[in-house]
Amino acid sequence: MVRGRSKGGRSALRTRGAVTQVQNAPMQTAAVILAAGASTRFGSMKQLAPFRTGTMLGAVITLARDAGLDPIIAVLPPGIAVPSDVVAVINDQPLAGISRSLQLGIRAVPEDVGGAVILLGDQPTTSVDAIRAVLGADRYGAPVVAAHAGGRTGPPVLLLREAFGLAEEASGDVGLAPVLAAHGERVASVDIGRHAPDVDIRADMDRLT
Repeated sequence: MVRGRSKGGRSALRTRGAVTQVQNAPMQTAAVILAAGASTRFGSMKQLAPFRTGTMLGAVITLARDAGLDPIIAVLPPGIAVPSDVVAVINDQPLAGISRSLQLGIRAVPEDVGGAVILLGDQPTTSVDAIRAVLGADRYGAPVVAAHAGGRTGPPVLLLREAFGLAEEASGDVGLAPVLAAHGERVASVDIGRHAPDVDIRADMDRLT
């Protein structure tokens, strides 16, 4: 069980079915889901590919909800609808790479929100526990907390507001990885055991289902 502190200093938990949700107190934390890829290798819009009882994108949105992240911001190509509780940010240049989606998503985080967890729209098997692992920024004393497994650092990644400017240093289709490597003194790594696999081609999806 993960326990957080409310503004009054008391533990704050909310349960949703069998899942314990962490209240983002005292710091409200957004989800920024990067899901604007052109899906050229997949052959169709993989955001809408069937996954379990919904879609691949839907699974990541549900993950963000179950982790207690709010607001949920999804960076998407034109033409994809999202639930009413999700903020859609349109990336009209998906071929510009994941860095543009990252920048658009971070810019959309409301000013009164203290941080954002970066999630990938093509990692539907990311676990709530992995998000919880990076949410403890106050324990690590760093403005960036990144998941680490198998010698690699990657999503989910928590950026506190003071580190939002790092998103502007990203370029191309490699996202935050080189930026975090260049600013290692600002990054805490948390071992999560195993990274969720990316879904790039249909065979990747078949292995998950």
